[in-house]
Amino acid sequence: MRSRRRDLPTKAVAVAAGGLGASLLGLLAVMAAEAKFAHAAVHAVELKPPPDATGWYGHHRPGAPIRVALLGDSSAAGYGLEEVEETPGALLASGISEQTGRPVHLDEIAVVGALSADLDLQVDQAILLRADAAVILIGANDVVRLKRPRTSVSHLAHAVRRLQEAGIQVVVGTCPDLGTVQPILPPLRQMARAWSRRVAAEQTVRTIQAGGRTLSLADILGAEFRAQPGFFFGPDKFHPSAAGYAALAGVLVPSTLAALGLVGDEATDVEIVRGRVVLPIAAAALRAVNRPGTELGATAVPEEARRFGIRGLWVTLRRRRRRALHREAPELDETAN
Repeated sequence: MRSRRRDLPTKAVAVAAGGLGASLLGLLAVMAAEAKFAHAAVHAVELKPPPDATGWYGHHRPGAPIRVALLGDSSAAGYGLEEVEETPGALLASGISEQTGRPVHLDEIAVVGALSADLDLQVDQAILLRADAAVILIGANDVVRLKRPRTSVSHLAHAVRRLQEAGIQVVVGTCPDLGTVQPILPPLRQMARAWSRRVAAEQTVRTIQAGGRTLSLADILGAEFRAQPGFFFGPDKFHPSAAGYAALAGVLVPSTLAALGLVGDEATDVEIVRGRVVLPIAAAALRAVNRPGTELGATAVPEEARRFGIRGLWVTLRRRRRRALHREAPELDETAN
């Protein structure tokens, strides 16, 4: 006969497990309710489709034209904006034109609501249009729709690889930190933050492995957005305002110039705020997702690391200064150049 003393731990564990199970179910119920609230709050405001920023920028400038394709989701399309001059595409293209003194043609291929799995069709268009560079903003919808990070990032890596093989330089703005979005309440906020940062880290690793470069947007909705949500967030409190999109475009311009080879090392140093750091890719990815405007690109293994027999993929980590961009509407006359 088993002693009562020996039965007590087993019963205690069973009671504790039952309590944990009830707590977990309660937590899931709370997060489900919060998800419904966030969805209702975001969709309570009806927004118009964003204007198409496709066209020429600086078309009167001399020199060979630069073709840039903008791929991704609503963050690339500028969802919530009504003026084309305020869209990320217009600010990106006009900024590149201003900095290079050359005409730039932007092809806006981004689709509101797009998932990483939708990138294949967008890549087809970018290749057909013979873009010189492709900027990709994707990942937030994958998090919102609870897509597995490994699966969604594999679609992104495939897209980057295809673009690189077609001779198109790639810059990926990684998934923003959705934990900063106001309609998302705790504890769902903590889950959204952890999930989006995991996606951003995996996007960083896989993009660099595929030959592209990344720009960390994990905190692009960070301190400034938390301090002035009415200024940096749009009316639905989920998508950025015109000021928020301008902040996004401001960090994309120098990274795109670098990807195109139009910013040399000496010019790049001017953009660096906190210096240049060379790290193994895993460590760099973790650092990048916690710092806005951090750019990563593949580099040679440092001499001091080779001396100790260390191999593998290393990256250069830079912090770029955000640029103030002027607003310009696209010129739609394709015969201008």
